[in-house]
Amino acid sequence: MNRKIVPSEHNPNASSLIDRLLAYAILLVWCSTAMLSQNPSVPVSVAGSPGIRVTHVLGLEGVSGNTTGNLTIEDNTLQFQKSGGATNQVSIASIQAVFLGEQSKQVGGLPMTLGKAATPFGGGRVISLFSHKKYDTLTVEYLDVNGGLHGAIFQLNKGQGEVIKNELVAKGVHVTEVEVQPKKQSTSEVESESK
Repeated sequence: MNRKIVPSEHNPNASSLIDRLLAYAILLVWCSTAMLSQNPSVPVSVAGSPGIRVTHVLGLEGVSGNTTGNLTIEDNTLQFQKSGGATNQVSIASIQAVFLGEQSKQVGGLPMTLGKAATPFGGGRVISLFSHKKYDTLTVEYLDVNGGLHGAIFQLNKGQGEVIKNELVAKGVHVTEVEVQPKKQSTSEVESESK
């Protein structure tokens, strides 16, 4: 049994690879945090201005879902004008209720997903905490000329929904505040948890 003891050598390439990956992960987290911490545009008055840039989610007749355009309040109408297209109008007198909500969605697309997957030691979860953008949702319930009840949902940048809501309230529209209530457990769920 002649064994030769060979001293282990420190591989500088492996160490520099780990250092580079760690530096990229830190850079990715820093860039995504800086990108998401930017202050959204300051809300301004909608009346008499070019309008607020919104995304029509669904509800307006003749407008397909996820259409971007400008939302304005002129005279006694709420107007949505598609980018380079026709204008849809809703009379303010026909608006029955306005609901304002808040949502968030993950941003970054494929590059962010790849960055999270490449981040070592579970760092992708940390990046996920900072890769969400909040936005407002504005739902308008209104009556058409035949008396039928309709609803239109718009997605706006954070804070801009409050501007439109305030101007509609000033014109006499009833606004409903949406409260998030915790889900109550049924008795069967409570019984199964105690077992």
